[in-house]
Amino acid sequence: MGTRKGDAMEKFDTVVIGAGQAGIATSEHLRALGIDHVVLERGRIAERWRSERWDSLVANGPAWHDRFPGMAFSCDGDVFADKECVARYFEDYAKMIDAPVRTGVTVERARPHADRAGFLVETSQGTFDARNLICATGPFQKPAIPPIIPETSDLTQMHSTAYRNPDALPDGAVLVIGGGSSGSQIAAELHDAGRKVFFSIGPHDRPPRRYRGRDNVWWLGVLGIWNMDTPAPGTEHVTIAVSGAHGGKTVDFRLLAERGITLLGMSSGYEDGVLHIANDLKTNLDAGDANMLSLLEAADAYIKRTGIDLPPEPEAWVIPDDPDCVSNPVRALDLSENNIGTVIWATGFQFDYDWLEADTLDDRGSPIHQRGISAVPGLYFVGLPWQSRRGSSFIWGVWHDAKFIADQIAIQENYLAYRPTASS
Repeated sequence: MGTRKGDAMEKFDTVVIGAGQAGIATSEHLRALGIDHVVLERGRIAERWRSERWDSLVANGPAWHDRFPGMAFSCDGDVFADKECVARYFEDYAKMIDAPVRTGVTVERARPHADRAGFLVETSQGTFDARNLICATGPFQKPAIPPIIPETSDLTQMHSTAYRNPDALPDGAVLVIGGGSSGSQIAAELHDAGRKVFFSIGPHDRPPRRYRGRDNVWWLGVLGIWNMDTPAPGTEHVTIAVSGAHGGKTVDFRLLAERGITLLGMSSGYEDGVLHIANDLKTNLDAGDANMLSLLEAADAYIKRTGIDLPPEPEAWVIPDDPDCVSNPVRALDLSENNIGTVIWATGFQFDYDWLEADTLDDRGSPIHQRGISAVPGLYFVGLPWQSRRGSSFIWGVWHDAKFIADQIAIQENYLAYRPTASS
């Protein structure tokens, strides 16, 4: 058992860093195996869902699917849970499993012991000694903002994690950069609030929200796509445009343009108040369409092969005509002339392991691991994208990865407990 809180140094078999979906799932499996542990969280349980997401955010998967096996959402079924419901879910789950979570504890430094096995973890609330260290801080750690537009006093720039609602922004038009789930939902919300919106879109996948009466997550499951163990070359970090907003609808950028949003290609440079736009908008949209149509084709083939009775949906195959902003793309956007006062960067995240002093990160700061097991004895990761399969960084997927990591720790514990019998 761990030493009492308040001792000079607390000792645990395992220290888990982070009490989001990865940390709570890990705690459940460690407890089931009888492994003494503590979960350290700098904020509250599921803090990023609470304080680093916009007000109207909902989960991108329906509640029946995006959950742990042991407990349903209060809003179960085909509902897309809002961010507060998701945060409460993890808080309630932690109570249900009696997870030993300590909130308000910031990990300042963690490193292997120099002269023995295990790790020294220095925090804002004292020092911990652990045989095993599990980094469960997830894939959404440090906002990534490309260095394209310099910081200026007359232009508000923010990452999507800082956006809350249209009323919180300065007056004027808004430029949203990044065509994934966050960017597409924020752009649509701003337009619905009466803002003029310019929307810069890069390469992306664009799956249907639903097809032939089944949600996208169901199709990814029966087609085996969730279980893909390695991404196609160059697709490890492909943006996925899918939304659960307003009951869940397929993201169609051309329809957004028909509503009045000006679509742009990728933002490629900036000079004297003018944003330079790559000539790739049509290419990016066509590739996204091809991705969606390939999934529809695979779904139809599955129905034909299995004989399952699902109604045809020919309208799902219809691709709208290109709007003018696609046929005649903007290549240079003067922000001042277009009254753009705010730029929202929906451009994803980077890893941030500045507190981890261990030889397990590559040149980009990404963990070097095999299914979450690092080359440093006793050091593990949970919640990474593609940790073991495509579904790894999703709520339901991280639960299974956490079980694997907990099992590996138990296996090592058994090896260490081995004592040879006396030789005959």
